[in-house]
Amino acid sequence: MKIIMMGAPGAGKGTHAKEISKKYCIPHISTGDILREEVQKNTDLGKTAKSYMDIGKLLPDDIIIKIVKKRLQKDDCKKGYLFDGFPRTIRQAELLDTISDLEAVIYLKCQDDLIIKRLTGRRISRDGKIYNIYFDPPPPGVDVYQRDDDNEEIIKERLKVFYDTFTPLMDFYKKKNIFFEVNGDGGREVVLENIFKILDGI
Repeated sequence: MKIIMMGAPGAGKGTHAKEISKKYCIPHISTGDILREEVQKNTDLGKTAKSYMDIGKLLPDDIIIKIVKKRLQKDDCKKGYLFDGFPRTIRQAELLDTISDLEAVIYLKCQDDLIIKRLTGRRISRDGKIYNIYFDPPPPGVDVYQRDDDNEEIIKERLKVFYDTFTPLMDFYKKKNIFFEVNGDGGREVVLENIFKILDGI
């Protein structure tokens, strides 16, 4: 199964994508995770990526496309994949069309005020576990940190960028009749159940 998860930053794409990946035995591919790994390793690509990420801007298509092409060549993508955070532009969507046939685009729709609370409250432990000081606080004594881009000013800029680029993508995939909208404001179990209902029917 070949799936794309779409939604604003903080909508829950990564959280739900991991469960979908397990159920359908396909790799969960997050371009954001790949880029953050490059940033951590301080590669040339990572340095370029960080200069955009720190101000809430999208990376140029040529950088993202290079990453995606390389990833889809791996053996674990032969039976399908789930993209989280890609594509974000029409050019990227058109490129993906030339190398793969999508079966579903799942859009998680969330209220902006909830997204801001989710992201400003997000904390990450040194072993990569994600907590939230409002909804799921870290246990006492656990060392956590906050991402540089998880502040309200940058989040609002990221939301503006998302909505500016999302509308043409939504129209692009609606024309292909593979676009499905899911309310992402509810609890994880409810949202995931609604996603599975859609995918099981494909």
